[in-house]
Amino acid sequence: MIKNAEPISMAEATEFVDKKDEQGAKVLAFVKKFIEVNPKKAKEMKEKLLEMNSVKLNKQNIAKIIDLLPENAEEVNKIFTDVNLDEDETKKIIDIVKEYK
Repeated sequence: MIKNAEPISMAEATEFVDKKDEQGAKVLAFVKKFIEVNPKKAKEMKEKLLEMNSVKLNKQNIAKIIDLLPENAEEVNKIFTDVNLDEDETKKIIDIVKEYK
């Protein structure tokens, strides 16, 4: 049963996988190939991004930032297809990502 539908990063999602179950172990092994931060760092990064208090930054975009860890403005702008970020916002996002990479 779905209790709450909220976008989360792949790193955060690993906390919800049943590691004792064979199927869960396979899912976890697969997902770990793509994540570069652990769940704790992912949550910290999410908090820092939320602290920016930007109306352009929604939870879906934050999850993608954590999953993709963009390194430059071009990569950040690929995530934000519906809004345009100014240089300052883009730089802040990149700086936050660099802290956790």
